[in-house]
Amino acid sequence: MTNESPSVCPAVLSSEDSPQENGVHTNQYSSISPPASPVAQDEPFSTYFEERVPIPDSENQLFSFRKLWAFTGPGFLMSIAYLDPGNIESDLQSGAAAGFKLLWVLLVSTIIGLLLQRLAARLGVVTGMHLAEVCNRQYSTVPRIILWLMVELAIIGSDMQEVIGCAIALNLLSVGRIPLWGGVLITITDTFVFLFLDKYGLRKLEAFFGFLITIMALSFGYEYVLVKPDQGELLKGMFVPYCAGCGPVQLEQAVGIVGAVIMPHNIYLHSALVKSREVDRKNKKEVKEANKYFFIESAIALFVSFLINVFVVAVFAQAFYSKSNMDVVSVHDLFPLNNNTLEVDIYKGGIVLGCFFGPAALYIWAIGILAAGQSSTMTGTYSGQFVMEGFLNLRWSRFARVLLTRSIAITPTLLVAIFQDVHHLTGMNDFLNVLQSLQLPFALIPILTFTSLKSIMNDFANGLGWKISGGILILGVCAINIYFVIVYVTALNSVVLYVLAALLSVAYLAFVAYLVSYDCCFMSKLLSVDHYPGGIPVRCPSPPSIGFF
Repeated sequence: MTNESPSVCPAVLSSEDSPQENGVHTNQYSSISPPASPVAQDEPFSTYFEERVPIPDSENQLFSFRKLWAFTGPGFLMSIAYLDPGNIESDLQSGAAAGFKLLWVLLVSTIIGLLLQRLAARLGVVTGMHLAEVCNRQYSTVPRIILWLMVELAIIGSDMQEVIGCAIALNLLSVGRIPLWGGVLITITDTFVFLFLDKYGLRKLEAFFGFLITIMALSFGYEYVLVKPDQGELLKGMFVPYCAGCGPVQLEQAVGIVGAVIMPHNIYLHSALVKSREVDRKNKKEVKEANKYFFIESAIALFVSFLINVFVVAVFAQAFYSKSNMDVVSVHDLFPLNNNTLEVDIYKGGIVLGCFFGPAALYIWAIGILAAGQSSTMTGTYSGQFVMEGFLNLRWSRFARVLLTRSIAITPTLLVAIFQDVHHLTGMNDFLNVLQSLQLPFALIPILTFTSLKSIMNDFANGLGWKISGGILILGVCAINIYFVIVYVTALNSVVLYVLAALLSVAYLAFVAYLVSYDCCFMSKLLSVDHYPGGIPVRCPSPPSIGFF
């Protein structure tokens, strides 16, 4: 299939052609075949799937807490991406720049994220394959490799943010005794130590991630109780979609929230994590039940992550909204002597919290940031493992995988930490948010396409409402992130960078157009199968040429 011309869709079998067993088509993949089980391959370094969690029986029960507990785990690991240092920095900056007025944007972004994670989980449950494996079977070689590289860029960018967050947290905890470059070096080794935790059992690993999320909740919750935000303003900002008196600065913060919350590699991660539960995919009832419980678990996990994000926004909205540099310059020389609006980041945020609310506030803030950085760097490693195995059929050990991505992430971060200062380190964070925003279409377009195909999803394919709303949703998210990128580039004030950005934009948009046109073939074929049993050949317009397709 992968060798066919991109202008002609691969064959899609009608669901009527597949034999049925217990209500589900046994040939559920049609033109794609399921991968061999990682357990069956006896890979000595296979990660995360060395055991599968059994699901208890509960006959004729509409809802079972025992089953929910058995399915609990993947959603909380996925939710950590909503709590990484990049998200925390976006939260505090939106609170300081717009007060409580952008909380509704955070709420809407989290809901959108939940809907997208639902699609990812359903793909993994129904097909037994994660998104990278399905992409491997649907795309031809060159676009598949480019797609892999784009996702790897997002993972490396996320890893750099986590390294920055951990280094800043260690610097704050040690009251400056551990320099930033020292914190960067420490993060090289600690992830290797933590990654070996999964040797003690899958449920223990998931419990450890739950412990890290609890630390974040307690740390940022403490700051919330200490600062005592105005609850009326908080609720108004959360449920009234309006931003009175907002200008370009607040608009950029709103766009930044969307870009920080919805992360491309997290879609790939969640579609793989759900494979850790024992679900008989030939049994329609079990598949339907798994989809239900995974959605409930994801909703609970993202609700917890939303509350933690709200804690951070509210703290900085109450304490530092409408403040200028002159209001805090007396407490630390980090801030310039002028009346410009106060600009804070993870590092400055910890300093001003300590100066205004006592040393405990600073240390607890740093503990929360450290937990956020450490947990998210571990899930990022798993994302990289799944993406590499899926796209390239490469089976690397965890050690080799971490060594590669960590080396790539550490090098530029370490150089900045040694030769520059914390301002440049946090400035790098803004660039990394832009980088990850650019990668969003390479997760959102495939996940909507594949979950809409009956040849892949059978009875669990998206309905017409999901296809239309999902398409509009993805178009809106991508448009918002492109705006975010444009704002960032125009602020650079360099003609050379403008020209370079323009050239890269042409290649980038051409590849996105290629994906859309290629996936349009799948969707057209789907419609032909729906209306003409047995299917009819459908040809889409040839995708734009970008030199090597």
